[in-house]
Amino acid sequence: MEEKLGLNVKKSEDFNEWYNQVVLKADMIDYSSVSGCIVFKPNSYSIWEKIQRIFDDKIKRSGHKNCYFPMFIPESLLKKEADHFEGFTPEVAWVTRGGNSELQEKLAIRPTSETVMYESYAKWIRSWRDLPLLLNQWNSVVRWEFKHAKPFLRTREFLWQEGHTAHATKEEAEKEVMQQLFEYTDLIETFMAIPVIAGKKTEKEKFAGADYTTAVEAFMPDGKALQMGTSHFLGQNFSKPFGIKFLDKDEKEKFAWTTSWGLSTRTIGAIVMVHGDDKGLVLPPKIAPIQFVVVPIVFKGNKDPIVAKAKDIIKKLRSKNYNVLLDDRDGYTPGWKFNEWELKGIPLRIEIGPKEVEADKLVIVRRDTNEKIEIKTKDWEKKIEQALDDMQDSMFKKAKEYLTKSIVEVKNFDDFIKAIKDKKMAKVLFCGSMGCEDLIKDKAEGASCRCIPFEQKQAQGKCVQCGKEAKSWAVFGKSY
Repeated sequence: MEEKLGLNVKKSEDFNEWYNQVVLKADMIDYSSVSGCIVFKPNSYSIWEKIQRIFDDKIKRSGHKNCYFPMFIPESLLKKEADHFEGFTPEVAWVTRGGNSELQEKLAIRPTSETVMYESYAKWIRSWRDLPLLLNQWNSVVRWEFKHAKPFLRTREFLWQEGHTAHATKEEAEKEVMQQLFEYTDLIETFMAIPVIAGKKTEKEKFAGADYTTAVEAFMPDGKALQMGTSHFLGQNFSKPFGIKFLDKDEKEKFAWTTSWGLSTRTIGAIVMVHGDDKGLVLPPKIAPIQFVVVPIVFKGNKDPIVAKAKDIIKKLRSKNYNVLLDDRDGYTPGWKFNEWELKGIPLRIEIGPKEVEADKLVIVRRDTNEKIEIKTKDWEKKIEQALDDMQDSMFKKAKEYLTKSIVEVKNFDDFIKAIKDKKMAKVLFCGSMGCEDLIKDKAEGASCRCIPFEQKQAQGKCVQCGKEAKSWAVFGKSY
């Protein structure tokens, strides 16, 4: 007996419930017995593996190497950089016992790795010849303090990559910061088909311990911004307390300049929210672990030639390095199978029945538009590649149009409030004051400055909140 599939709520009517149903019914997660922690099932972890492969190739091409540091950080290390420690204190989970013994010093479960890595950097770096040191690690981190758990977006443990580099000069370090930020931009826009705003965080929103933070921000269909990746210029804020020094070419001892940058599994949540529809998940072809599902449509007496043709097509697709799934299960109707794979977001469905065998053709169905395309078997390679490219492009274009219409340029505070209530982001003239930012957050339903965009027109005029001379245009909005 076929079980019931599909969502029972529309994305436009109850976004939160829709999201929860998608990640559960598309078999992406399970809830664990630890509050705020989820199980990444193969359907979601395989997306993360795809993200890993793409980004890992990117950073290795520019000379970065992977490593792994312990997840336990002594309290004394975490405290070495005061602003950093203060910024993370509410989120740290501590280990105080080992077996039956009390630990002499509390151990933090890694909220981020600057401190534990920089202890080693201080030992490894002696000369300008040791620089730049370009390391990255793929791991999990724990951040305990939050109010409302949401799979992928806000969980106590999550997966990410964290790059940590040390450089001989400020200029080299700042170049690294921007290089990695725009690697994130390319990863998110080109592969995830999600447009982002790249910019600088305010003093209030920057990473604890950084001189400044850059970020890429996306906008979700429920009217909230989502920080997709960050790249931090740490200056010498960590190298001085940790003693990361080197003998330069001029025979003078100097402190290194450091950076850190990270992107996490919250990007999976963004893919779900931006592209999903009332049928379920919709995966951009370039990030989808499986690009095709082939469904033979068989009747009594004609199964063998149909399945044979399906297997032949699969062999040809795999020879072109596509990942393909054959669904020839007995006991399920083609319609039921169609619904299942639509729910799970596979980009293209290939249908092969008696008519297709007879006419030597295929029917391909795009997940994003449900468009059916008939192609001659001899033309399959070119047509299928075109269908994947068209789907990737149209998904990005659709998301870009949504982002563009969701940013409202406003000149006064009443219009600012209206934009936030209308579930949009407000682009405003801003003085840059932290006090002003606090007042905006209090008055505008918790809206915060998402970033000072790098793309700036001249900021002539007064701050939208205080009326003082503006320093820049800024984008404000509610956020996750």
